[in-house]
Amino acid sequence: MKNYPEYYEHLKQYMGKLGAEIPGPMGAFGRLHQNAVADSVLSAKVKELIALGIAITVRCDGCIAFHVHDSLKAGADHQEIMETIGVAVLMGGGPSVMYGCEALEALEQFEAEA
Repeated sequence: MKNYPEYYEHLKQYMGKLGAEIPGPMGAFGRLHQNAVADSVLSAKVKELIALGIAITVRCDGCIAFHVHDSLKAGADHQEIMETIGVAVLMGGGPSVMYGCEALEALEQFEAEA
């Protein structure tokens, strides 16, 4: 069982180390992320939910940790995240069910931490 809040912090630490080692690519990625999820026609919350759905379908644990955390931070509630998991299952089939379970576990852990 993964502790997603700890995993999130662990990844943030290593992303900082990557930024120190390869500042050009990591700085560009940080700016891309910031601009891609900024409020515009779609809200930051909707964009984070989209990113979470993609994270589930591409089977990325770290992305699930970040986008569950960031979806909650952007104002998503439990049911919105659950519906996002449902759409990911639609698009990704059985493997997305497994990673949807990972997203649910992350959601429960981040909610318990709040």
